[in-house]
Amino acid sequence: MGSATGYVLGELRIFRTALGLSQDDFGRCIGYSGSHVSSVETGGRPPTREYMKAVDDTYSTGERFGRMLHELSRLDAAPAWLREWIQFEREAITLRWFELSYLPGLLQTERYARATLAGGRFTPDEVDRIVAARLDRQAILDREKPPQLIVVVDEAVLRRPVLDQPGLMAEQLDHLVSRIAQEHIQVHVVPTDAGMYLGLAGQFIIAELSDGTRIAHADNQLTAQIVDSPTDVARLARTWEIVRNEALSRRQSAELIKEVAKSWI
Repeated sequence: MGSATGYVLGELRIFRTALGLSQDDFGRCIGYSGSHVSSVETGGRPPTREYMKAVDDTYSTGERFGRMLHELSRLDAAPAWLREWIQFEREAITLRWFELSYLPGLLQTERYARATLAGGRFTPDEVDRIVAARLDRQAILDREKPPQLIVVVDEAVLRRPVLDQPGLMAEQLDHLVSRIAQEHIQVHVVPTDAGMYLGLAGQFIIAELSDGTRIAHADNQLTAQIVDSPTDVARLARTWEIVRNEALSRRQSAELIKEVAKSWI
C-alpha cells in the first residue's frame, strides 16, 4: 500500500476512534456495515467517493475526506474510479454487467478494444496503455475460481459495424461465442423488438463480493462513478432485474449471437 493511501486510511481510523465509536457503530452512522468499515481501514477495500462523502456529510467535516481522496487520485496516473473498480472486480464472485454501446471489456478482443477508443480522444500511447490494462483485467475469467459473469447487452451492440475495420466484428463475435461456451460466462441479448426499456438510460455493473457486499459502477460520456451506498446499489439491482427480464434466455441469446456472427463473415 502506498504511503499516501496509508496516510488517508490512518486519518479515517484516527477520526473514528476520536469519536469513541467502534467500527460497527461508525458504520451504522454512515450507512455501511462494520465489516465494510474494517475492510476500508485495513486497506482491503479502497475508500470510494461515496464512502468519503458519507463520512463528510454525517459529521460535517467540510469535505475533509473527500478532498483527501481527490488529492490521492492525483498521485496516480490511473483515474481513481478505475483503480477502485479494478480492485472490486478482482474480489467479485459475481459480476452482473449491462452494456448498451459496446461489448464488456472483459469479453473484448484487442482489435475491438482499440476500436472503442478511436476518434481522437486518446493519444496512441494512451490507447496502448488502456488496451493493455483492459486485456490484463480479463485474466480473472481464466483463474482457477473465476467470478460468475452475467452480461446483458442490447442487440445493437452485436450489429453495429466498425468502419474501416474489415473482419473485426466477425473476429469479435467468434471470440464471444467461444467465451459463452464456458459455464461461468453468460450473455443475454435484449432483442431489437423489445422497443423502449429501462436499460436505455445507461450501462452499469454490479459486483457481488464474497461477504455479500454489492458495489456498482456506472458511467456516461463525462463521468464514471463507483456506487457503494446500499440504497443506490439496491436501486441498480432492481433495474438489473427489469433489464434482465427484457433479454432472451441464455440459449436463445447464444443462437442469436452465432447467427449474427455468420452475418459478419
